[in-house]
Amino acid sequence: MFNIGFPELIIILVLALVIFGPKKLPEVGKAIGSGLKEFKKATSDLQKAIEFDDDEPKSQATAQEDKPKNTKDKDDNK
Repeated sequence: MFNIGFPELIIILVLALVIFGPKKLPEVGKAIGSGLKEFKKATSDLQKAIEFDDDEPKSQATAQEDKPKNTKDKDDNK
């Protein structure tokens, strides 16, 4: 996704350790992890809603095709 290699990851972790300190680092990691989890859940829910909306008009269109188009033709046959 971000194309980060192992050396870049080590540098980021060392910088995070220096900036936040060893006491706050687990809390920050937990907060970032839960934030990413909520973001993934929200995007998944949004994607499912978009797919549901795409499927809905198709089913309504097929339901309308099943209905008789001209009711006058039935009256003319009588």
